[in-house]
Amino acid sequence: MNRVIREARPSDMGDIMLVMDAAKSIMRQSGNMHQWTDGYPSEAVIAADMAKNGGFVVEDDGTVVGYFAFLPSPELTYAKIYEGKWLDDESPYHVVHRIASYPDVHGIFSSIMDYCLSHDSNIRIDTHRDNRIMQHNIVKHGFSYCGIIYLASGDERLAYQRINISVILQDFADAGPVPIKCVERQGFGI
Repeated sequence: MNRVIREARPSDMGDIMLVMDAAKSIMRQSGNMHQWTDGYPSEAVIAADMAKNGGFVVEDDGTVVGYFAFLPSPELTYAKIYEGKWLDDESPYHVVHRIASYPDVHGIFSSIMDYCLSHDSNIRIDTHRDNRIMQHNIVKHGFSYCGIIYLASGDERLAYQRINISVILQDFADAGPVPIKCVERQGFGI
């Protein structure tokens, strides 16, 4: 199998919406009855991801089997976090939204995370409290639970962040000697 992640194109919309329908079915079968309702995510939402160059498809042997959005900060709904705090609330980050795939395709979350972490060392993600499958995958892939955020609609989401410190430390090493205060300020106290 040849798995490729590439930017989504308008011509992919039909395939993406089929993947979204499959993901909704997985949610309902696992007891997640309240996430992705009322036509969300719509074609307009996916088109908006694409317009920001942040919509991506996962292809296996040329067939679209997954979708996700990978968007740069700031994410307005992440400005306030409740009952916790972000691991790093100062540095730029990317957010991953709308992860979807077919139920019989495996390793999609891992492929997406590999892709995202190759493009940014600071990633945030959120999910519905009832989405146990996503919570399991998020924690399994090294994310830390940070607290609760609220969407513009007022709906609650569990928020997570992963910082790949080895990439950050390599960036420091490539830049030459770093004053200790700089490292401590970033929350990497030594």
